[in-house]
Amino acid sequence: MRQGYVQVYTGNGKGKTTAALGLALRAAGAGMKVFIAQFVKEERCSEHLALERFGEMIVYRQYGRGLIRNEPAEEDVAGAREGMREVSDAVHSGAYDVVILDEINVAVSLGLIGVEEVLALIREKPDSVELVLTGRNAHEAVIKEADLVTEMRELKHYYQNGVGARRGIEK
Repeated sequence: MRQGYVQVYTGNGKGKTTAALGLALRAAGAGMKVFIAQFVKEERCSEHLALERFGEMIVYRQYGRGLIRNEPAEEDVAGAREGMREVSDAVHSGAYDVVILDEINVAVSLGLIGVEEVLALIREKPDSVELVLTGRNAHEAVIKEADLVTEMRELKHYYQNGVGARRGIEK
């Protein structure tokens, strides 16, 4: 039996979602099934088009209305709650080897989901499931509970020179 661990990718630098998607690609290449739940993002990017090509090997869902600039609305909370229900089902179904909660740390920091719910998911996950949590501002309790934590730190970025998101590279 394969042991699954809990990974966290956090920090203010770029690459958290990219790292998680790279893991999903490796897992699918090894014949594993992956469930990706994306919170607090609505925009469809090139990565979504690529994920659709994997068919049932990688199942991808988005929850909520996207980027929240002010206070979360009821619809934002409802979308996050729906996402957590589906994630819990995916984790416990036995159908997926890897479950990725993209931007879950942001959803927690915005109050869309309670940290206790995320901690319960971590503690109750089957041993065989690899659980990956991404997003800025990872809660200290989540960091403590995780097996692997990587902090992406921005040292320099061309956005600072006015370069926008480029199709196929950042979007």
